Amino acid sequence: MTRFLHGMIRAIAEAFPFRGPVHEIGSYQVEGQEKLIDLRSMFAGQEYLGVDFRAGPGVDLVANVEKLPFPDGSVGTVLALSTFEHVQHFWKGFDEVYRVLRSDGILVVSCPFYFHVHGYPSDYWRFTPYALDMMLERYPHRILGWHGPDRRPINVWAVAWREDATPPTEAQFQKYQTLLQEYAQERLALGRRIAYSIGRVLCGRRPFATYLDRNRWKTEWKRPAA
Repeated sequence: MTRFLHGMIRAIAEAFPFRGPVHEIGSYQVEGQEKLIDLRSMFAGQEYLGVDFRAGPGVDLVANVEKLPFPDGSVGTVLALSTFEHVQHFWKGFDEVYRVLRSDGILVVSCPFYFHVHGYPSDYWRFTPYALDMMLERYPHRILGWHGPDRRPINVWAVAWREDATPPTEAQFQKYQTLLQEYAQERLALGRRIAYSIGRVLCGRRPFATYLDRNRWKTEWKRPAA
């Protein structure tokens, strides 16, 4: 979990209303990231369940997203942050999330794109904004986002509302963008900023775009045609 992703989730949680129970898929809290990765306080007052493939900090239930042990239509909100790149059959995981969500439920999902191989049990996949949008086509309202260089986004994310969920309003969407600008900033240390700026002058922008554009983001609202 990076500071940018933490700020992005905070912006989403404050801009849009969510219903419980909230189930976080991939809730294991990596040592040293507890302050960034613990999202429970952002959904205060909601029943919250942390689910992960392995036991450990932040995990209330050990389960595989490819076969979730929950009844159909029993969950109000699903969070899956930097998780689906570790799911072998990720399409099964997306199907399971859709199954357990209520018809008025909401999914919040993020995936890395330009990031090193990492994680447990392994790291299998990367998703472009277009791939994530395709996986969420059955959700009538979805807000997509990505940050970094246009051709090498660092992370891709989405908020998706099922068919009976109250869709976001224009005011909520504008609030989300304002909060994203305020919260989702991952500042570089002064020494690195100087080094990358010198490198840009000497070598051009492209090799350093991932670092220089990390706080540059785009977001789109996909909705049914009028």
